[in-house]
Amino acid sequence: MKHKVQVFFCALWQNRAASTTPSWLARRTEAYPPPAPWTSCLRRLVLRLFSVWTSTVFALVLNGTLAPAVSQKPAGSLARLNVVDAIVEQAIEQKQIPGAVVLIGHDGRVVYRKAFGNRALEPRRELMTVDTIFDLASLTKVITTTTAIMQLEEKGKVRISDTVVKYLPEFGQNGKDDITVRQLLTHYGGLPPDLDLLTPWQGKETAYKMAFAEKPETPPGAGFVYSDVGFIVLGALAEKVSGQSLDRYAETHIFAPLKMTHTRYLPPKTWRAKIAPTQFDEHDHMLRGEVHDPTAMRMGGVAGHAGVFSTADDLSKFAQALLDGGGGILSSLSVEKMTTPEQPPTATAVRGFGWDIDSPFSTNRGALLPVGSYGHTGFTGTSLWIDPTTRTYIIILSNAVHPRGQGNAIALRAKIATAVAGALPLSVEEKERLRWESITGYNEAQSAARKMAVRNGNVKTGIDVLEAHTFDVLQNGAGKRKIGLVTNQTGVDAEGRRTIDVLANAPGVSLEAIFSPEHGVTGTLDTTNVGDSKDAATGVPVYSVYGSTDAARRPSVEVLKGLDAIVFDIQDAGVRFYTYETTLGYFLEAAAKAGIEMIVLDRPNPITGSLVQGPVADASHESFTNYFPMAVRHGMTIGELAQMFNTERGIGAKLKVIPMDGWLRGDWYDSTGLTWINPSPNLRSLRGATLYPGVALIEGTNVSVGRGTDTPFEWIGAPWIKARELAEYLNARAISGTRFVPVTFTPSASTYSGEVCQGVSIVLLDRNTLDAPELGVELAAALNKLYPKDFKMERMRELLVNQDAYDALAAGQDPRRVAEGWRAAIGKFTEVRGKYLLYK
Repeated sequence: MKHKVQVFFCALWQNRAASTTPSWLARRTEAYPPPAPWTSCLRRLVLRLFSVWTSTVFALVLNGTLAPAVSQKPAGSLARLNVVDAIVEQAIEQKQIPGAVVLIGHDGRVVYRKAFGNRALEPRRELMTVDTIFDLASLTKVITTTTAIMQLEEKGKVRISDTVVKYLPEFGQNGKDDITVRQLLTHYGGLPPDLDLLTPWQGKETAYKMAFAEKPETPPGAGFVYSDVGFIVLGALAEKVSGQSLDRYAETHIFAPLKMTHTRYLPPKTWRAKIAPTQFDEHDHMLRGEVHDPTAMRMGGVAGHAGVFSTADDLSKFAQALLDGGGGILSSLSVEKMTTPEQPPTATAVRGFGWDIDSPFSTNRGALLPVGSYGHTGFTGTSLWIDPTTRTYIIILSNAVHPRGQGNAIALRAKIATAVAGALPLSVEEKERLRWESITGYNEAQSAARKMAVRNGNVKTGIDVLEAHTFDVLQNGAGKRKIGLVTNQTGVDAEGRRTIDVLANAPGVSLEAIFSPEHGVTGTLDTTNVGDSKDAATGVPVYSVYGSTDAARRPSVEVLKGLDAIVFDIQDAGVRFYTYETTLGYFLEAAAKAGIEMIVLDRPNPITGSLVQGPVADASHESFTNYFPMAVRHGMTIGELAQMFNTERGIGAKLKVIPMDGWLRGDWYDSTGLTWINPSPNLRSLRGATLYPGVALIEGTNVSVGRGTDTPFEWIGAPWIKARELAEYLNARAISGTRFVPVTFTPSASTYSGEVCQGVSIVLLDRNTLDAPELGVELAAALNKLYPKDFKMERMRELLVNQDAYDALAAGQDPRRVAEGWRAAIGKFTEVRGKYLLYK
């Protein structure tokens, strides 16, 4: 097949070149050069090189606009990569990006190199070209700053394990003396995400002073916080140790050795025409050749976290250098250290030095590339992902923020990475190696903090720890202490004894009252008509704190005033709308009013404490199923929730949490060694509990979620659903971790009791790849699309409690885009949540 550049030259010779830009030129294509010699058409053209026609064309060739990529494979071997075209074009059509340059390298060759759409939309349209220069944003962190630090380590000028204050003594302010270079490189230094931009300031030295004065938000090494501040500090460290400004150092030691001739900080004005503009600033000035990041801009355009401009071709040189073991700018050992897990051993967000491996920011890895690959993204719409297993790199450069900051390249990155991994022409041996590289100690749960998938643990719950310490926190040494107990059937110790019986016989305490939540003290009632009673074994009165009114769901302050302390021991489900969490909050409020202590005996989050998923509830919408504005799947234990509720809501109760012993954040319930007890009548298995955060989102609608069957929250259906049609649609959506099987069932209770329903059984293939709340949105979107006249979607607002998500869903937006919309709020909630986590 003739190469398009060749065809274009021939068209010029034959005077058939159109006076306007050819349609194919709107998307410059240099993917596959021809293996055969040029034809006689070109030879004839050479004779006319002095004509105005060919002078113009050759100018384009010389500046790289039409230059074919070098060292590429023939078209036939990688034709499947053309699937990328449609993905990018769809993103442009959906206004996610104005245009992009995509470059893919494989086996030491550039195998795909194309430009799409427009470089600029305002103030005038400009076609994208493959040699467009982009503001790399946070790619600066890995291209420049990380590389500089590793070079300095190789020279013995920096040690990764050293504290930062060894090189920058001023950094030791406000408790940062123990923060290490390693922690800054992995974003585990505890520093805040960015410097204060609300207060006017200017200059690099001012920024350094501000960064040195920052207070840690979390203890060093305690948690992952993606921090620009950390890399600003690393930039300062590199300058201090090298004796050069960061831009001069990068040019001398990184860009020049790799012949990255169109990569630098502070691009000259002569580059401006080739630079992709980003967006209008606050003065309605279009940023073009000026750094987009506001902190880097205030620093003068040179910073450790942002500021570098580059092209796809230059980045391909850098990526290939890493795949080749350093390419002369780094040793192979340094490359290995940068690109393998270097975060704290018990941490869940997997990071190398600078590079992202498996964290909340690694969506650009896609679904098929293994966790052993690595990469990074930039806020402007840039990304680079490198996979040593398949010897592949994927460069996506876009100015998604152009012209007014409303674009988003996140979904595009993931789709391209997945498509590329699926299209690579791997040998059988290579495919097997890829499969094994994908099997790691880290689960593939989502683009979020991850932990080990399974283990054989031996967890002691709060009641077991209390027993082991001979109930010391309940005793006061002055006679028996009167206590009340909030519990149900899940309140048992490791020997299977009820917490009721354990405390009734505990030394130094007198069990005076029992309080039962929804479903009663035995956990078997599925009605709002739950009255007071007496415990048969102990004779202790049981006060119901559940009913059809708000007053019935709150404990009596007068009853609590007759007690010295209240103990809470209930197994939660780990979901925002599970009512035991609201009952916890109500008891904190009542204990504060009564002036008594509240002691929470902690228990595991059965669906792990490492994942935070789903929309965050809108503020000021408190109800019995929404006590606090948090994500649907909050990733917290009942004890951690108690601390958060007590502080964030300003309750001020005298709270004490008895932590578990041996529980890890990533533990599923089946990793704890504890016996499963149904926390409520319809949560009958860990499988059902895993699906519950999603399926329950549509429970308030006119759909059966399997209540009245043997598989609640695993089946959904209605008389108006066509089972095969729904199953086919949902399976076509390729919802991660699930498949759908058509079923017919007749519920014996709840919605459509006694009526024949068609629907689907949700088969849970991989709980670690499932985003359950997003599954709930997928179910709602499918029902609304297929059965718009029957499905009453508006009823899901009560549990969704997020108007933006509901409006997007009602407008027919793709569920994955709907889920994308709540990521920012999750990030904010995660910051609040992080202050109260008790376990690693």
